[in-house]
Amino acid sequence: MSEAEGKFSEPRGRRDRRGGRGGRGGRESGGGKRDAPPPKPVDPREAAREICLRQLAVRPRTRAELATAMRKRGVEDEIAAEILDRYDEVGIIDDAAFARAWVSSRHQGRGLSKRALAGELRRKGVSSDEMGEALEELTPEMEEETAKALVVRRLRSETRGTPEAVFRRLVGMLGRKGYPPGLAIRLVKEALAERADAAEFADSIDADALADAATDPDAQ
Repeated sequence: MSEAEGKFSEPRGRRDRRGGRGGRGGRESGGGKRDAPPPKPVDPREAAREICLRQLAVRPRTRAELATAMRKRGVEDEIAAEILDRYDEVGIIDDAAFARAWVSSRHQGRGLSKRALAGELRRKGVSSDEMGEALEELTPEMEEETAKALVVRRLRSETRGTPEAVFRRLVGMLGRKGYPPGLAIRLVKEALAERADAAEFADSIDADALADAATDPDAQ
């Protein structure tokens, strides 16, 4: 072979890697890949149980919440009912216990009123009877004490604005947590009356008139 031919000819190993007789690529191309085994058929009941267990691993759920989760993932209603009935029997789901725990946690942790809690439980599918039993534990006295504590705590951080602006913000805060206007206005007025910079304004508040205006649709 001439010097020119040797200079431009490819090394043997490179030719082999591109699929020559002695290269690795040739050996691989000569053999066929094994076919993957067909996927195992999915047991619909097992799939439904997996959906429920994943939901329950995050937090307790009501029967209605689990039924909705299975329906969204295509589980047949008959199979979902079968799974949920079994979970009822063994105590994995218990809407009455869920409602009691929800009321206690959300009232103490977020300061929500009975009305706000009733709305949350209704959206979660808790029945009226189970909801009523859970909410019975929350007395009007407990609600008022919780609302008062919310006002006192919030008032500590209210360092800006006029007394009137502070009054509106605190009444609005209680309203968003479900407390009725009459209670909210009275509690905020009492709290402001104890502050030297807001006592005069608090004394001018007509709580009854404001509460009537807030609940009268014609006054809006």
